[in-house]
Amino acid sequence: MVYKWIYKTPEKFDDMLMNSDGKYLIGLCFLNSKDVLKHIVDCPLKQLPIFKQTSRWLDIYFSGQNPDFIPEYKIDNITPFRREVIDIVNKIPFGCTLTYSDISKIIAKNRKIERMSSQAVGGAVGWNPICIIIPCHRVVGTNGNLTGYGGGIKNKLALLNHEKNDMSKYFIPQKGSRAL
Repeated sequence: MVYKWIYKTPEKFDDMLMNSDGKYLIGLCFLNSKDVLKHIVDCPLKQLPIFKQTSRWLDIYFSGQNPDFIPEYKIDNITPFRREVIDIVNKIPFGCTLTYSDISKIIAKNRKIERMSSQAVGGAVGWNPICIIIPCHRVVGTNGNLTGYGGGIKNKLALLNHEKNDMSKYFIPQKGSRAL
């Protein structure tokens, strides 16, 4: 059985949907984003210990601090490549960013291969079912291009700003599917 809880965020952000299997957090996304399609919305609303733990983490995060714990989460059907990407994303410090290219170079070096596709990395980052806690918002395009974010570019901008990033380094594409 899958359960849900809605987290009320600060004003600059869309509220968030949490999913749980009853024990672990299995999904976290912004409502009103395309990421909602990856989660179960039509399920019972129930306050669970994992939702309380996740809400506490989010309360600390949105107060401007870096939480010193991670809510217990579980990711089903994760491929080894996606695990590798998520492990790297999890190491990006609060207030910092990496590019998709940076991550592809780390993977290529770890695997002792010449090159890894940045697009493949982008697909793995975009697949992430647990936003903010797995900080996929900290991955940006080359030269600060804020390419598509499943949680919505508005939320990505707000998250990067919230973490006190130098926002002058980033831009939103003006044309195409990645634009605001």
